[in-house]
Amino acid sequence: MDLPKRKSNRLPNYDYSSPGAYFVTVCTKNRRCLLSEISVGADALGGPCLSLTATGKIVEKYILSTDRICGVSIDKYVIMPNHIHLILRISDELQSGPPRASAPTLSDAIGAMKRLVNKEVGANIWQRSFHEHVIRGAEDYAMIWDYIEKNPAKWAEDRYYTE
Repeated sequence: MDLPKRKSNRLPNYDYSSPGAYFVTVCTKNRRCLLSEISVGADALGGPCLSLTATGKIVEKYILSTDRICGVSIDKYVIMPNHIHLILRISDELQSGPPRASAPTLSDAIGAMKRLVNKEVGANIWQRSFHEHVIRGAEDYAMIWDYIEKNPAKWAEDRYYTE
């Protein structure tokens, strides 16, 4: 039985260990809402109130330790009910964390975070692969930062929204 060939999400011939900023989205398996709950209009100013679940707190722990684990930094993130958005930065400066034979790649960083979360949760909670976008300049960066910042308020309109 021949399985369908999956189309690669990555840019051909792009070095994903190159210094720079990347916008990453990682979804839960079957888009199950495991990570947080959002109550729109619930805070004192009528904005969204995002509450992490126990699993979401584990995800946050590993997002915040990504620099130690694989030598990349997270500039901005949001943990939505069934996906996470990150601005991940690979620096050209000496990487922190354990010594490595080569520079960390985007796939190394996301793979490590997913494996560590799965191990602590005791189940595979992630869909295969992830979506990435190479951030191309200050305007692109600012637009993505704003998107991440406002994502909880737009949850009901989000393409990953499920009830």
